[in-house]
Amino acid sequence: MNIPAGTIPTAKADKKIKINSELKTEFFRRYFRVVHGLFAVLILIQFLPDQLQTETYIFYVIWFAVGVEILTLILSAVIKKTASLNLFTDIVGFIYGLLIAWTLATAKFNLLKAALFPPPGKVFRQFINDYDKILVNIQSSVGIILQGYLLALIIAIPLGLFLGWNARLGSSATYISKFLGAIPPIVYIPYGIALLPTFKSVSVFVIFLATFWPVLSGTMSGVMNVEKKTIDSAKVLNVGKFTMLFSVILPASLQQIFIGCNQGLTVSFVLLTSAEMIGAQSGLGYYIKNYSDFGDYTRTIVGLIVVGIVIVIISFIFNSIQKYLLRWKQ
Repeated sequence: MNIPAGTIPTAKADKKIKINSELKTEFFRRYFRVVHGLFAVLILIQFLPDQLQTETYIFYVIWFAVGVEILTLILSAVIKKTASLNLFTDIVGFIYGLLIAWTLATAKFNLLKAALFPPPGKVFRQFINDYDKILVNIQSSVGIILQGYLLALIIAIPLGLFLGWNARLGSSATYISKFLGAIPPIVYIPYGIALLPTFKSVSVFVIFLATFWPVLSGTMSGVMNVEKKTIDSAKVLNVGKFTMLFSVILPASLQQIFIGCNQGLTVSFVLLTSAEMIGAQSGLGYYIKNYSDFGDYTRTIVGLIVVGIVIVIISFIFNSIQKYLLRWKQ
């Protein structure tokens, strides 16, 4: 068979052109995004004249933005999934947009009262100056959360499995848990202060109550709603009660258990911050309340931002664990 002259080179050239086109498209898709334009706007507005008489510390904002932009470019090259990359760049874009609006409303146009709403550069500078103090307070708050939360999980999940497995006990326990779970745990703080030796133990007790009832209810609900065919299949294999509970019922109930765990985790953060504002001598709630009492709203905003960051990180870790343990449902 005679192959026309130039056919193979032309095919190779077309393939090379196609590959180059795809690479260019992928390059533009990853590195030419709105988020990078917002970064440029954020940097440029820092050099507009300030309307405040006090120092605005613009270079702290610039260094923060540059650091975030470098991280964005690195992750743009590393992240393979388009959805994950879009999510990350959307979050970064929101941060840039917030900083742009914050800078314009404070340092550049002085639209907000400076004592209550300091410019972002001043807040970043305060964060660096209080870095050691913030770490100590984070350690205190997270330590209390972990102690109360894990203690509640250790007790509530096995108890929920047992009560949910027993139809008669489960029915009555459901109503009891709904009644007791409806009582805000924060009302127990005065009793905890009177009965327990330290405010830290009071905080752990409150976090325990905030987590225990949602997890117990979620576990019982999960057990009582396990499909009958799953249980029948296990009975055919003649498995023991312990194996039935922890190898069959528990995995099948995990989705409902995690709903209770999520509820407990959300309420725990709210209660801990509230409790620390009442009588603690450490923790993020104490940090915010202490400086707000003295009218230091720069540190107050620092505390609020740190609380948000800590909650996001812990929630991300929790969701990653949940996704891993429920991977078999995907």
